[in-house]
Amino acid sequence: MKRVLITAGASGVGRAVADAFERDGWQIWIADMDDAALADAPASWQCSQVDVRDEAAVAALFSEVSERWGGLDALCANAGIAGPTAAVEDINLQDWQACVAVNLEGAFLAAKYAAPMMKAQGAGAIVVTSSTAGQYGYPYRAPYAAAKWAVIGLTKTLAMELGPFGVRANVICPGAVEGPRMEGVLAREAAAKGMTRDAVYEGYASGTALGSFVEGRDVGEMAAFLCSDKARLVSGQVIAVDGFTVNPDPKV
Repeated sequence: MKRVLITAGASGVGRAVADAFERDGWQIWIADMDDAALADAPASWQCSQVDVRDEAAVAALFSEVSERWGGLDALCANAGIAGPTAAVEDINLQDWQACVAVNLEGAFLAAKYAAPMMKAQGAGAIVVTSSTAGQYGYPYRAPYAAAKWAVIGLTKTLAMELGPFGVRANVICPGAVEGPRMEGVLAREAAAKGMTRDAVYEGYASGTALGSFVEGRDVGEMAAFLCSDKARLVSGQVIAVDGFTVNPDPKV
């Protein structure tokens, strides 16, 4: 049975990713900071409370994975936070650094400790969660967009470095995903732009060719596919799961 570790896997998109892998018969290990969400995970899953910004904690997590599982077939570096929503001149450095630390440094640390395990076994797959904000400019979300662009460069580099060892690396760029986190984004953007929440929501939906928000399951199924043998020659790719964004900053 193949083994996958998912950061921020206890709720939201991460939980949907874990559910997708479970449907495909994988062993699941989730890492998250949310004790309550971890407690709600199925009993068959391995669970660890980990702050992805803490290198010692991440190193200990992968050491435990190695001891218990003897290897790792897939890593989904999914941890992320929305960061501040404000004009660039109103963003303080501490908020910038906090956003980059989770979204970029968290992915780097997970990859850093997964790589030796996968190289040793001569196989593996890494999927990093970026965002359509990593493909377009994103007004009022400078630190988030910067970090999500950066993880694409990180992942393409991983694909080049690790490919000779049989390890693949790809990026998923979700669009606007239904759920509590996106509701917070909608509220903050509405305030920043002087619009209603519903107007901002409609702007996101109408900015896609399919006219729809994304569900966590959509992202999960793509992650499971990219880590499967069906995608054995897919590496270094940036794949949007967004209904095809045709206008990243629609005005409503």
